[in-house]
Parts: sequence; C-alpha cells; structure tokens
Amino acid sequence: MYEQISHSLLNDILTQFKQPKGEDWQHFYTRLGANFYAIHSLFQHLYGQRADFKEQLGKLVNVLAQQYAQRAPHLRAKDLEREKNHDWFMQQKWVGMALYCQGFAGNLASMRERLPYLQELGINLVHIMPLCDCPELQNDGGYAVRDFRKVDARNGTMEDLEQLIAAMQQSDMLLTLDVVVNHTSDEHEWALKAKQGDQQYQDYYYMYPDRTLPDMFEAAMPEVFPEQAPGSFTLNPDTGKWVMTVFNHYQWDLNYSNPAVFIEMVDIVLFWANKGVDILRLDAVAFLWKKIGSSCQNEREAHLILQLLKDCCQVTAPGVIFIAEAIVAPTEIIKYFGEDAINAKECEIAYNATFMALLWDAVATKQTVLLTKGVEDLPEKLDRATWLNYVRCHDDIGLGFSDKAIIEAGFDPVSHRRFLVDYYTGRYPESNARGFAFGVNKKTGDARISGALASLAGLETALDYQDQSAIENAMMTIILLHNLIMSFGGIPLIYYGDAVGTLNNDSYLQDENKMHDNRWVHRPTLDWEVMALRNQPGTIQQRLFSQIKQLIAIRKEISAFADLNNRELITLENPHLFAFHRFVQTGMHSKVVVVANFDTSPQSVPLQSFRQKGLFKGAVLTELYSGQQIIPESDFLTIPKLTAYWLST
Repeated sequence: MYEQISHSLLNDILTQFKQPKGEDWQHFYTRLGANFYAIHSLFQHLYGQRADFKEQLGKLVNVLAQQYAQRAPHLRAKDLEREKNHDWFMQQKWVGMALYCQGFAGNLASMRERLPYLQELGINLVHIMPLCDCPELQNDGGYAVRDFRKVDARNGTMEDLEQLIAAMQQSDMLLTLDVVVNHTSDEHEWALKAKQGDQQYQDYYYMYPDRTLPDMFEAAMPEVFPEQAPGSFTLNPDTGKWVMTVFNHYQWDLNYSNPAVFIEMVDIVLFWANKGVDILRLDAVAFLWKKIGSSCQNEREAHLILQLLKDCCQVTAPGVIFIAEAIVAPTEIIKYFGEDAINAKECEIAYNATFMALLWDAVATKQTVLLTKGVEDLPEKLDRATWLNYVRCHDDIGLGFSDKAIIEAGFDPVSHRRFLVDYYTGRYPESNARGFAFGVNKKTGDARISGALASLAGLETALDYQDQSAIENAMMTIILLHNLIMSFGGIPLIYYGDAVGTLNNDSYLQDENKMHDNRWVHRPTLDWEVMALRNQPGTIQQRLFSQIKQLIAIRKEISAFADLNNRELITLENPHLFAFHRFVQTGMHSKVVVVANFDTSPQSVPLQSFRQKGLFKGAVLTELYSGQQIIPESDFLTIPKLTAYWLST
C-alpha cells in the first residue's frame, strides 16, 4: 500500500543507505516497498512516542538490508518458489518429528547419520529443539539462551549444523529450529553488561530498584511454575535491582517496549533464516508484552510485535515461516495466526494444544462427548495457516479445554480435571497410566501432567504385569492417537521415541540439574539397540513402527488431508465415537470420513448418520489404512475397539 508519510520517511532512510555492491536488489526493494507501510505503522504504534523513532526505524531497515545481502542464492531462489506456491506448507505430504539432538542422536554430526531412520519412517519435517549455547546447569532444557548465534558445544558446532542442513535440503526435508524470543539466560552478554551497571543493557530487561513496580505487576500476573519458581521477579545481587523472571530466576524477560530489543531479535531471526532454516519456532510468544494491571499474556502489543516481525521477515526471507509457541485457550491461540485476515499476518503455524488435551480426555473417559464439544469450540483458522497436531511433546500436558465445553459434556470442571490428573498419575483405580503431576499449584489445586506417551497409554504397567490384553489395548491406543493427528487437519508432529513405544525414563533423578523437573521423564536418550527392534518381527517396537509408518505413507496419498479448512465434524449419538469428514474438489481420495472408537469394546453407528450428509451412498466401504472392503450389517457400521477408520466415500 502506498502512503505518503511512510514512504517519504522510507525515501529519507534509503538516501542514507549504502547498498552493498554486486547484489541483485530488485526483490529486496520490491518487498520493502510492499511491506513498508505496515512496518512503519506498527513500528510507530509501538515506538512512535520516542524521540529516536526515525533513527531506530532506520536501524531496522539497515538490518533487513544487511541480512538480505548475506542471503545465499539458493535460499533466494527458494523464496521465489515459495512465493509462487504460497500454500506449500499446507500440503498433506508433510509429517514432522520433534526431538532433542542429544537425546535422539547424541550430537549434530550423529544426527546426520540418523536421517535414514527418519526417512524410513516417512518424516520430512524435523524440529530440533534448542541448539543454542546455554549454561551448563541452569538452562531450562536449552530455553535459557546464552548466545543466540552459537551452537551449544554439547550439540556440536555451527559447521556440524550447516552440514546437517545441507544433507536435509538434498533429501527435501524441512528444518525447524527455536528462537527464544521472550527471554535470555542471565549469563547472556546483554545480562552480563546489565549486571555491570550498563544502563543501555539494563533497558533490555525489566529492572527496578525496589519492589514498588514489581508488586504492581505481580498483582495480576499468574505464576507459570508455582512449585520451583514462585513469583515473577528475582532480586539480582550484582545490581540490587529486581528483574522480571516470569519462567525461572535465571531467565530474564526481554523488554520489547525498547525498540533496540526488537531490532536485535529481528537480526537473530534473519541470522537463522540465512542458515537455511525453513521454519522458526518462536518460543513463549504469549508473554512478549508486559503491562501493569494485566496478566502480561496475550496482550495486543504482543500480536503487533509478531506482525512486525513477520513483515520484516517477508522483506528479507519470505520463504521462512513461523510457528507460534503459545499454549493458551482456543480463543487466544487463533489470534496468533493474525486476526481479520486471510493470510497469516503473524505466524503461519500454531500448536493445537486443545485438540491434544481433548484426545487425552477421550482416552481416559473412553467417551468423545467433550472431544466433540471442544472441537466444535475451536475457532476456524485462516485460509493460509495451519495447525501442528501432536499427541506428546517435550512439555507437560495442560488441561486447557474450556469450562464451558466440560459443562456441556456433563462434567464439573474442577472435579473432571482432578479426575484426569488422578487417572494419568495412576491414582484412579481403573487406570494403567503412569504419569506425574507437574506444576501443581497448591493454592488452586491445578496441575498438569508429565509422562511418555506409551506410559500414559498404559504400556509400561501392562508390560510389568505381562498382561497381554492390556498390552494390546495400550498399543492400539498409541496407534489410535497417531491416526487422528494424521487425519484431523494440519501438520502431524510425532515426538521422538513414540514410534517405537519408548517408556518413562527416571534417569533424570540422578541429575541434580534435572531432578526437580519431572518433564525430563519424557525427554529420553534413545537406545539405538532398542530402536533396532523395529526391524524384528513380532516385537512391540516393530508393530508400532510399522503401523505408524503405514499411516504416514497413506496420509501422503490422500488429497483430502491437505489443510484447506476442509473438515466437517459429524456429531454421532454414540458417546464413544468421534467422526469428521475431510474433502477437496480433486485428487486421489478426495472425500474421506474418519470414525474413531475410544472404547475398549466395538461400537456401532447407523449409516443414516452419514447418509443424511450425503455420504456412504454405496453398499461397500473402503477402509484406506487397511485396504479392506467393509460391508455394513443391517445398515450399521461397526468400529472395532480403540480403532479409527479412514473410509473413502
């Protein structure tokens, strides 16, 4: 959009701009011109009251130009290709895995050697969790960053990473890396200078000489980790000042009301984009803006910062997209795509944490009433944005579905959440689950859940008792959950170790730095001798791996599984069944009905429930996963226990 004031200012900035020689700048200037009205408007809204506004905006444009000058030709070519195919990340061909480099392979060099395993399974999108340099001990699993431009020595070197990226690009695999945008380690260079009394860097954080303002902030701020990190401020002995530390005392929150902080983070994001990273996961985006009298989460300015960051990235590296790491209520998470838009103005991808939690509710209750109600309450996403659907991740399971949905499903919100915690921690009499309560808030009674997928699904307990029926149910539950994240709509993200049924690992209790955080129970170091059992017929590892591998392969052939806002929920009277219809205009298997049974007994449903929607007109149904032909009896469809059918129609 052309707007005289902003473009007059851009002309002034470019007059002083010294363009590096020998580069093709056509696309840079085209994108800068197209995005500058939005960049100027957002920057002015956030920082326009400052006397140095024009100077800071000039610094931002200079960062965009300097990073463009360093962008490799093959990455510029990829930018152009993805601009032409703007829905590239919404195709059903993508299936991801999230992993810790050290836990999965030991280091980045060995990671390169494990790529054939990922390809064997069908994985073509890999999220390697934090790689950046961090302190030896107080590092929050890598999310307390000491140097944003350096690979932590425990993971390897930058050269190792560059070689891995090159190998992945040759294999058409996408790489996702984290940028921790909300905070730094207290050992970061900026924090060290702040501790030395440098006011410039103290202004990078929220630092106060007494408790007056911290007390005002904390009056409305919920505690993130009430057990091990109560409160949201920490007294720094070097300065005698109180520093905002929302997560842990060693993680200092960045102050985005200072434009210098925003410009630094743009430079860091583009640094990683220029390394060849395809997708950047922006950590803790809900916390980016702090305001007295608010929860300091999901503030409007946090969204404006993300919009500004997206506009800047589109100038220099438009082929790179963002994941919003915002584990918040459905009505809030949808905003991180960008409101009032068709294209994602903020992040193209967001975690579907609500769907994940609803799946675990269905496993515990063996009913799908809350799952159906919760999915009905999910706001419709933008046309050019997508979900990450997952069963487990490195974090805990939060029971984030709404009280309204719980009540509509016939439960009391407080007692139902307490039941779920009891069920997954094995305190409920009929439960085989082995998980742990995490983040217990003694004031409210709220808690979240830690544990490996297989252990939460009952496999660990079943193996201990050598209960063959329970082993079978646990394995079927694991496949059922993966079936649904493959078919629901979005990018399925498998967690490392889950494809072979990796159980809880209590070795973290021997590590003083980890023993107080039970999330490490589901952050395993893989045993590749055990992993090799995936090739030995009859083993649990082989049975799980082969079924998940088949799910992935078939998903990639089903055109209806591309994420194009093409899902219709089908409400059934049977409380154990969950069903939806996926559809596109053309392609192989353009219409597919997914019907899932969460009960441990077969369940039936009248075909009329589907035929009234124009589905299942023929006498014979084809189940795509197994390839079998199904002839319904007495006009009823029967779904075996703990099974989901993909029915072509």
